[in-house]
Amino acid sequence: MKVLFVGGGSPATIFGLVPFATAVRNAGHQVFMAAPKGMAPVISASGLPALTVTPHDFWHYLGRDRAGNPTTVPTEHRPLMEYTGSWFAQVSADAYARLKEITARWRPDVVVGGTMCYAAPLIAARLAVPYVLQAWDASEWEWTDEGARSTLRPELDELGLDDLPTPRLRIEVTPPSMAVPRPGNVRLMRWTPGNLQCALESWMYARPERRRICLTAGSRASKEHSLERLVWLAGRLQELDAEVVVPAPEELAAELGRRLPEVRTGWIPLDVLAPTCDVIVHHAGGATTMTALNAGVPQLIIPESVGFMAQAQLLQKLGAALARTPEEATGAELVRACSALIDDPSYRQGAQALSREIAELPPPAEFVGELEGLARR
Repeated sequence: MKVLFVGGGSPATIFGLVPFATAVRNAGHQVFMAAPKGMAPVISASGLPALTVTPHDFWHYLGRDRAGNPTTVPTEHRPLMEYTGSWFAQVSADAYARLKEITARWRPDVVVGGTMCYAAPLIAARLAVPYVLQAWDASEWEWTDEGARSTLRPELDELGLDDLPTPRLRIEVTPPSMAVPRPGNVRLMRWTPGNLQCALESWMYARPERRRICLTAGSRASKEHSLERLVWLAGRLQELDAEVVVPAPEELAAELGRRLPEVRTGWIPLDVLAPTCDVIVHHAGGATTMTALNAGVPQLIIPESVGFMAQAQLLQKLGAALARTPEEATGAELVRACSALIDDPSYRQGAQALSREIAELPPPAEFVGELEGLARR
């Protein structure tokens, strides 16, 4: 069986698909993973064959329509979600054009697409092969399809479709307590970390004598966009009697280490570090959120965008996290919230309850047979 996985334009969207794609490959099937420009090194470093399917990187498409005219990113939730769907659809339009060329020579039996990776259902429809959607995190992403439909109207018309194709199987990776009822064939799969690894040092996987706080801006954090914010946040967190660790890409970590020599930083695999932490402070990234949930660690979530606040508030309601807007996250509130997450055992109990829910779900390997069955039918 040949299986084409289609990922998004940031490392987290690749990491979310890697465990399932690896399970399919380990079962003896041929697997390729396609993604926008710039993601091939991430895919290949994860042990999978990579296809680059756009002429530009993911961020090139933000702030413009398909004709190249400038657009304004909305600030309210629903318009922002529709805009996000349109943005991903523009990327997908270029990816679909390239996949038509690729699949003329290498025809998959099944196509698996990540959330909002609209090139996956389009190419599956063109080839008349089964399409499977696999969510890369527990985010809801409601209303994004509304924004994608109009943007992809030329491709839908070419295929004779009135709407985006419906997946034959939809795989969600959310804990059952956070699951949203959906129509169709929907299964819950155990979420598994898929991030890049490194040569480990003992402090990365051993709990320190002091409390440990992890601060991260995610796998796409950069010196240009994240440095000053991380320096400020880490400085405030150092007011607590705790060790502060900042996993970050190497260029960013080098500058963080120069500015904050008492903070541990570098490319530290979050799935290795997370179980040693008392709190994880982050920007509401999907992979970071799921890694913390998987490890049963309380979170202080400060979403960069209103689109991520709903999930942060749900985790707060479930007693596994605290959610604060960037405006609310003053230095004093940062210290107060982290202290509460550390000192009040109910937060760790809430996080561990969700961790147990994740552990009880079937792992990616158990879904390989479903793909085989779809391919046979």
